[in-house]
Amino acid sequence: MTGTPTASPGAPGAPGAPRTSGSRLRLRLPVWTATLTWKAAVFITCMCCGLAALLGGLVHSAMTDQTIGTAREKALDRLDRITEAYETGTRTPRGEGVDPTALPAELRAYAADGRRGTLVGELRNKPVMWAAGPADRGGVIAAAVDYSASEQTIVDLDRAILGSSVLAIGGTLLMGALGVTRITRRLHQTAQVARRISAGDLDARVEDSARTRDEVAAVSGALDIMAASLQRKLEAERRFTADVAHELRTPLTGLNAAAELLPPGRPAELVRDRVQAMRALTEDLLEISRLDTRSERPELDAYDLAELAARTIRASGTDTRLRVLSAHLVETDRRRVERILGNLIANAHKHGAAPVTVTVDGATLTVTDEGPGYPEYLLTSGPQRFRTEGMNKGHGLGLTIAAGQARALSATLTFTNRPEGGAEARVTLTPPTPPTPVPPP
Repeated sequence: MTGTPTASPGAPGAPGAPRTSGSRLRLRLPVWTATLTWKAAVFITCMCCGLAALLGGLVHSAMTDQTIGTAREKALDRLDRITEAYETGTRTPRGEGVDPTALPAELRAYAADGRRGTLVGELRNKPVMWAAGPADRGGVIAAAVDYSASEQTIVDLDRAILGSSVLAIGGTLLMGALGVTRITRRLHQTAQVARRISAGDLDARVEDSARTRDEVAAVSGALDIMAASLQRKLEAERRFTADVAHELRTPLTGLNAAAELLPPGRPAELVRDRVQAMRALTEDLLEISRLDTRSERPELDAYDLAELAARTIRASGTDTRLRVLSAHLVETDRRRVERILGNLIANAHKHGAAPVTVTVDGATLTVTDEGPGYPEYLLTSGPQRFRTEGMNKGHGLGLTIAAGQARALSATLTFTNRPEGGAEARVTLTPPTPPTPVPPP
């Protein structure tokens, strides 16, 4: 009896197609999933899992083939001995021999066609490797060897592959996370320095290029170079503004004295008006220069914001309404608050439309008008000196000075356009002590 040994284990059925839903669901991932650390961790995990699955599959396939091949050879050798015993009339072991009842039907049909083959099955509730071949008068002779040790070897191998894969993935992920975290920490430091520079701290530097030579160091070095160049340009601009303002004060003083000597009349009034405008512009430039250097320190004292607002409105000489929602004593600099509020009121009357209202609510001052609102550039980028919407409407210094004085007070100045129309400027003071309610008279 000859033939080619073949293994024909039953294959499991293919899984069914997944069910699909008629509606699409949009998943909203948390914000932290967009970080570089998370993306790197997912990428490393996917790569490690793919590599572990590939290597594990190759090892599993090779070891399984070797284990099954060894068991098959043992089963065929035992089949040869059982066949020899059957031909010599020797008694065969129970459960083996001609047409055993536990022989799988698939292998029985295969051997009945005159071929020899092997197949994993059971004998007395134990896994065995069956080997069968043709016998006399159309029968089938079969033998079985114990397969439990081989099966346990495959199970232990799969557990070892799974455990080593988990350890390898965990170790690789940990090392990768440490490396990526170091990079992201340096990127966060660079971003923090960039925010400090944008906030006005031109002396902030990353100074990362001296330690490493990678791409992050290149970005940090480029940021430091940009900050240094920006600092030089801004300092040159500030020095130029201060020098021009100082140089203009002397000739303007003489020009003002000369204008006072002119005979009364319309020409003299026009000259004096233009001289006063130039003097005001010069003083504004000097104030901006001082604010740019950030050298001024506020002189704090307790003041009633409602009284400060009323005093500023009277000094402005404009028809401005005052509305007091709650009066508080706030520790602040009176001169700077009056300067901020006076510029906001003047800007509202000059560029907005009546009625102009000043609202006092605790430590918050709000100036509103019924005009066309603030231009788009001011809402997005803030006040810019010497820039206004339209011609002959000012120099753009009033709101710039207000923003600088608010920064000197550590206050918050915001510009918005109201939905119902008109502009709104809101000053929120941040005193070092909580506001104290004003006692009733």
